[in-house]
Order: sequence, then C-alpha cells, then structure tokens
Amino acid sequence: GGGGGTYLVLLFVVILIEHSSPSFHMDEFIKVVEEMEKEDSGLGPVAVLKRLRQAAGLNSTFIQYFLGDANSGGPELDAGLSVYIEKAVHHRVTSGAKEEGVVLTSDGTTVALMPLVLGIEAGFLYKSRKSVRGLYLLTLFKDLDLSFRHSSTATQLLWPDGCWDNVTSPQVFTLLDNPSLLTAAQVNGGMDGVVLGMEAKVRHSLKLSSLLMEYYCHQMESNRLDTAPLLISQRRRENFKGLVSPPKLIREVVKSIELQRSLAGHSKMDKKKKKQLMVVVKAGIREFVHKYMACPPIIPRCIWGAQPYKGTPTNLSLPLSFMYIHHTYIPSKPCLTFQQCSADMRSMQRFHQEDRGWDDIGYSFVAGSDGYLYEGRGWHRQGAHTLGHNSKGYGISFIGDYMASLPSNHSMWLVRDWLSSCAIGDGRLVSNFILQGHRQVVNTSCPGDALYNEIKNWEHFGVCVYEY
Repeated sequence: GGGGGTYLVLLFVVILIEHSSPSFHMDEFIKVVEEMEKEDSGLGPVAVLKRLRQAAGLNSTFIQYFLGDANSGGPELDAGLSVYIEKAVHHRVTSGAKEEGVVLTSDGTTVALMPLVLGIEAGFLYKSRKSVRGLYLLTLFKDLDLSFRHSSTATQLLWPDGCWDNVTSPQVFTLLDNPSLLTAAQVNGGMDGVVLGMEAKVRHSLKLSSLLMEYYCHQMESNRLDTAPLLISQRRRENFKGLVSPPKLIREVVKSIELQRSLAGHSKMDKKKKKQLMVVVKAGIREFVHKYMACPPIIPRCIWGAQPYKGTPTNLSLPLSFMYIHHTYIPSKPCLTFQQCSADMRSMQRFHQEDRGWDDIGYSFVAGSDGYLYEGRGWHRQGAHTLGHNSKGYGISFIGDYMASLPSNHSMWLVRDWLSSCAIGDGRLVSNFILQGHRQVVNTSCPGDALYNEIKNWEHFGVCVYEY
C-alpha cells in the first residue's frame, strides 16, 4: 500500500526529530517492524523478515542455503528507512572499535540484530518441522567457529562488551577491548535468535512485533522474576542453557565448518585435520560454556552510568578466600527495572564518594531484582564494603532492606550459584571459599535478619567471627 509507505517515511522523520540521529534502541526497531506490518496487513512475519534482510543486505550464500533469496521478499522500502535498517541490522565492527548492527534493549543489554532476525525467520519458516533447520548455524555457530579458529587471546578478548554514548538515545556503541570476531552483543543476539526461533516455530501465527514486544518489553511486577514469564530477555542465559548442551554446541560448530567448506567447493577434511579442529572447538566451547552458561549476566559500569574511580585503585591479590553478603538498606526497596537499578547504583556511588569520601561505590557487585548483577568495583579492585576485610573477599550487596523480607529467589540464585561458581572457575575465588554475612565480622545489622538467616543455609557459609 502506498499510504503505508508514506506512514513509514513519516515514522522515520519522527525518529529523526526525536533524536538528532536515529536511536539504536530495541523499542525503536520494534516501532519500525510494527509500521512495516501496518503497511500491509496481509504481510506475514516471514515476508517482514525477508524485507528486513533485503534492506540490511543479509543475502549471502550461507544464509540463502537455509532461508532463500531475500530479494524475493516484496518491494524495497523507502531509501531513508532502508539506511536505518541496514545500519541497525547489518553487523560490523568499524575503525575505532565501533560496533554497528547492535541495539540497546530495555533491560540494559546490547543485542546484535542480525543473528536475532535470522534465527526468528528460520523458526517461522520451518514451523512444520520437528527441529528448525539451520537455527543454530544462522544465529551463533558459524561465528563461534570463526572466533575459535582465528582469535588470539593474547591480543584479542573473546566476546568483548562495550559502552553506549548515551543510554537514553543510544547511537554509537564502542567496544571496551580489542575486537574479536565475535562480540558479547553477537552472543546475546545469537542466544535470543535460538530462543525466539524455537518460539516462532510453535507460535507461527504471531506477529514479529508481538514476539519482540513480549520478549524485550516485559514490565516487572512486585513479585520480580520469581513469577515472571520464562520467555523474557532477562532470562536469556537460562533459556539458552535449557535448549543446548555442550556436546550439541560442539556438533553444531563442526556442522557449520563442514557446510561452509561444502558451499565454497572444498573437499571434506581428512581425519587428521578434523581431529585437530575438534581440539580447538572443544577448548573454545569450554570457554564459551563457562562465560555464558555458568556465569551470571553483569551490567558494566559504563551502562549503569558510573562516575570514574577517584584516585589510584588497589588491585586484589587473587584468588580470594571470602565472599561477604550485604544489603543496601537504603535504597530500601528492590529495583525491578534496569532504569531503577541503574539510578540506585548511581545514588549509592554518589553517597559513597561524596558523603563518605570513598574512591568509588564500596561493593564489588550488586544484585538487583531485575535479573541482573551490576558491576561495582568488579573482580580486580579492592572494595570498601567490609571494614578490615576488603583485601580478603568480594562484597556482594542486594538492593533493598532485608530485615523482614528476602530478595527474590532469582537474585539470590544469581549470587549463590552463578556468581560463586563463575568466580571459582575463573580463579578469582578459592574452591573452598567462606561466605559470611557482613554482621559476622563488623558490628552491624547488615545484611538484615531475614537475609542473614537465609544465607546460613547456603553452601560455603562460614563460622561466625563476630555477631551483632
């Protein structure tokens, strides 16, 4: 419909007016999808996805092998809108470690759209099949293969994350470390592509915009994640972990390599070469599984808006032997969204730096009730959380007052199970570390009566030294 095309142009003009340049936020990408659906009410999700692919130039031989030719997806979009889609969807890392083809989501994480839309299209396209053909290869495993075989950890960090220039109107995303062939945003997009691709296979009549809205725009209630729907972006790692296993990851990476060789006209690998390849793939998968299936998601300092560290930090001597549990007391309420948790983090950092005169927020990490941990001083810098013991352990605080109630089960699980196992696996905590409440070593009521009684039942809970 010509009228619909005009509507899309007007939408793009509105985006330009609201922001000096188009904002790369998932909410705005969903608006574009919604208007594409309105342009032709008979446009099904596969047709919408093909038009997105066409505008973004995602039409390689590898992609066509599974999804067909994108240029058969209907008329081209308005030129201005096509430019926005191409930049939002087509993934690349440019000079200066600028990562394009990524968007900021409402939960504070950054997602590459290319593996996401490819996975969803595969799911909608193969709704009649028991398994989704090409789902894993299109979303993640081709890039995992390249990352394992061509990245040198001496000079490149596997899966680096980054920072947005502005979280309100995100336009430029810059990687924090030397870029590898696979970034954290690509992994997030790949995991989401797998999860939503499987969902699309089951709910094949659902609009693409509705699927994205449900997943990325869930509003948390007072019960937090404990009773929230399973299919939301905050549960990305849990959902992905439930769909794949390490052996499956290895098989899919090898399958990707073999298919790419076949499409390029190369012969099959001999036994010796395949054996050498398996060694590389297995080692890479072990690292991937640890980082994304054994470690919790952590929001970096630059994303929640941290001020710089004042002075010169003292580095910790790892591994540490203790983990100290705190509650914030003030803020007294659990934070349920990225926006509120980030505001709470900034408020605490201001209090610690300006009122108490500390160099930074005191805690190593902070647990929100939005599904994420927040980076405080992090893994390597000594904190200011447990007087006299800051060099011996990490200080982990839960946002809220837990004298009479408990944090959400989900946030406790992130700290108790994921954070501790992650720290042990990375050599940051000794395997027999001791977990204590703040009150056990300092004259304080922290971490609150209810939370303290809870952590007494946690593995690694240690003998009291001092109890208030």
